[in-house]
Amino acid sequence: MKDVHVGAVQMVSGDSVANNLNRAHALLRTAAEAGAELVLLPENFAHLSDRGSYAAAEHFAEDGVADETQQPIQAALSRWAKELGIWLVAGAIPLLERPDGSPVEGKRNRSACLVYDDRGQLCARYDKIHLFDVDVADAAGRYRESNSIEPGTHTSVVDTPWTKLGLSICFDLRFPELFRVLATRGAEVLLVPAAFTHTTGEAHWKTLLQARAIENGCYVIAANQGGQHSEKRRTWGHSVIIDPWGDVLAEAGEGEAVITAKLDGDKLGTVRQNMPVLDMRRL
Repeated sequence: MKDVHVGAVQMVSGDSVANNLNRAHALLRTAAEAGAELVLLPENFAHLSDRGSYAAAEHFAEDGVADETQQPIQAALSRWAKELGIWLVAGAIPLLERPDGSPVEGKRNRSACLVYDDRGQLCARYDKIHLFDVDVADAAGRYRESNSIEPGTHTSVVDTPWTKLGLSICFDLRFPELFRVLATRGAEVLLVPAAFTHTTGEAHWKTLLQARAIENGCYVIAANQGGQHSEKRRTWGHSVIIDPWGDVLAEAGEGEAVITAKLDGDKLGTVRQNMPVLDMRRL
């Protein structure tokens, strides 16, 4: 792994795609100006609504060339990555097709994390595997993502000029077997874009992220939503960057924020040499 300066963007997104894109662009510019070469956006950065994401769903631009009118989110992502000269990992957006181009049936979509290089080229896509069908003791009370989202079926590890990235989205964080697969496929940096609820985030967010870093000997970059989105929806925030020993390199509070940190390749090598858990596993 080579040293790389990374960033995580925290937002309080609403149901206006235009407003959310304006805020995302401004925050990404802040991260780039701070020296970040690789930046992560949170889940649902372009559209977060109690009614679900279908209204903002786009057709997937398989070749990475998106139409500004028909695919404004994807077009903006490609344009920003090139303009700012960064690798951009776009938390999760709603897409109407599966990666193979076949349509998602019914009024559902895929929740997809897209990766763009610094030329604005689409490099990878990961579709959220684990869906948040949970009862939570908060104002919303009941979350059923499977009503509007079709789960993905494939993991994704992405080559970059510095390292290999392992992709996940939000509720995936509670399933350590996914991250072990990513690590055994060569991932050295695990990315977790999220919209963790305030209740579950306060209880488990940082603990789970540190565990995923420690047990896999990986850096973790986690970009969360962080505030009051509606009367029923509040997210935890506290976006964080964690090293392979579990130490926190940068952490936000609530509200909009940009955090950055340098990922040290030598540190990762030292941790993996001294604590070679990936080589020692028996199952």
